[in-house]
Amino acid sequence: MADNADIATEMMERRMEGALAHHRLPSAQAENDECEECGDEIPAARRQAAPWATTCIECQSIREGRNKHVRQAL
Repeated sequence: MADNADIATEMMERRMEGALAHHRLPSAQAENDECEECGDEIPAARRQAAPWATTCIECQSIREGRNKHVRQAL
C-alpha cells in the first residue's frame, strides 16, 4: 500500500512529465511560407532552422518584446 510520500512523488512525476511535454519543440511544419503578422515570405533559412515558425524574424521579435513587457507588468 502506498503512503503519502509515494502518492506525492507520483503526482509530482506526472506534473513534471506534462510540463516537459508542453515545452518540447513542435515537430510539425508550418502550413504557410508567409508570415501571419505582416504577410511577407518567411526566409528559407528561418524555415529550415524553425520549420514550425509562423512569423518572420522581425515580427517574432516584436511579439516576444510585447510578451516580455506584459510579463514584467504582472
